[in-house]
Amino acid sequence: MNPPGIGAWTAAETVQRSHGAPDTVSVGDYHLPNAVGYVFTGRPRSDDAQMLALLEPYQPHRQRVVRLVEACGMVAPRYGPRMPLRDNRRI
Repeated sequence: MNPPGIGAWTAAETVQRSHGAPDTVSVGDYHLPNAVGYVFTGRPRSDDAQMLALLEPYQPHRQRVVRLVEACGMVAPRYGPRMPLRDNRRI
């Protein structure tokens, strides 16, 4: 049970950094499920449950696998609106 105001994501991120927990996965992250799902299956969108299912064979090293996924450089396609380029030559 987490203290009030501390969610699962915050607790996981804290334990990863303070204790070096090799199996603590950051559930509730906005981009992480998409990154893991894309690297393992090629699907551009995934959720937390799918991410945990994909990482299950790697237990007790799931966090280490997540770090390797982040380091590999593959990113899921982005579909959101793009910011227009700014012309800063006038400044």
